[in-house]
Parts: sequence; structure tokens; C-alpha cells
Amino acid sequence: MGGNYAEHAGVFLVQTLFGLYILAIMLRFLLQWVRADFYNPVSQFLVKVTNPLLKPLRRMVPGLWGIDLAAVLLMLFLQMLELFLVGLMVGQSFRPPGVLVMSIGELLSLTVYVFMIAILIQVVLSWIQPGGYNPIIGLINRLTEPLLAPARRIIPPIAGLDLSPLAVLILLQLTLILLVSPVKDLGRMLAFQ
Repeated sequence: MGGNYAEHAGVFLVQTLFGLYILAIMLRFLLQWVRADFYNPVSQFLVKVTNPLLKPLRRMVPGLWGIDLAAVLLMLFLQMLELFLVGLMVGQSFRPPGVLVMSIGELLSLTVYVFMIAILIQVVLSWIQPGGYNPIIGLINRLTEPLLAPARRIIPPIAGLDLSPLAVLILLQLTLILLVSPVKDLGRMLAFQ
């Protein structure tokens, strides 16, 4: 009975530590993708935290079409390792193809949630301190702009209210339901055959 508590604590620690590091790599990857300001203190923090694993990997894995493949492979590897360690801790064994597909699903899910949370933060901050500037607000604006700009072109402001964040949030939720969930389900199916 007491071992069950230790197992839960171990799973929590593995998921938290891996999750935070994968999130840091994901944020760095996305901020590079949108060409955010890397002289920003938050960006500098992400660079310092992720460089120990990412820098050596970049020597072996070049970028492709402006995409940091080293970061993608590192996130995928760490996500697979996390799933494998959690499986070991709870006594489950996974088949490698399933772990790969489950990891892709988890990373897609994380990407969607990063955008959703960034948009929600941006909306709340626009109510609290409209027009204010903070280094974090600049990064959030830069991160969300590729999603919000097309929506703004389609949905004009109504009575001064910008409804494009709502439309993008709905599309992101549909992405989770129609794209990410099937990938995760396929991964579970392949992992436990």
C-alpha cells in the first residue's frame, strides 16, 4: 500500500521534470519559429536552460527550411523517454512504434496548449493593462500573431471588440479533438497491442 504512494510520487516527479524541460524546448522552438526577440530576458532564460542538450545536438542535426530539427528531435526523444520511464514505474511495457506515435501526440497537444494559454494571457492582459508593455507581453504577442493575424483579416472587430482570439481558441480546441486525440489514440493502440 505504501509503495503505491511512492510510485505516484515518482511518476509525478518524472512527468513534472520532463514536462518542464520539454516545455522550455518547445517555447524556444516556437519563439525561434516566429522570430521573436532573443535579447528578451525570458528568451535568454530559455536559451540558457536548453543549450546544454540542444547545442551539441545541433552539431549533428542541421536545421531544415528554417525549422530547428535538433529541437524537434530532442523534444521527441525526451517525450519518449518520459513515457518509457513512467511505464517502467507503473509496470507497463510499451511497443516502440506506439511510444513514438504517443510522443508525437503529446508534443502536438503541448503545442496547441501553449498557443491557447498564450492567447488567453494576451486577452486577459489586454483587459487589465491595454497598450502596456512588458518583455513577456512582447513575446506573447509575437507568438500569437501568426494565428491571430489571419483571423483578424476574416473577422473584423465588432463594436470595438476583437473576436479573433475567440475564433482561434475554438479552432485550436477543434484541433485537439479532431487531430491530436486520434493521434494519441492510435499511439495507445500501437503501444498496447
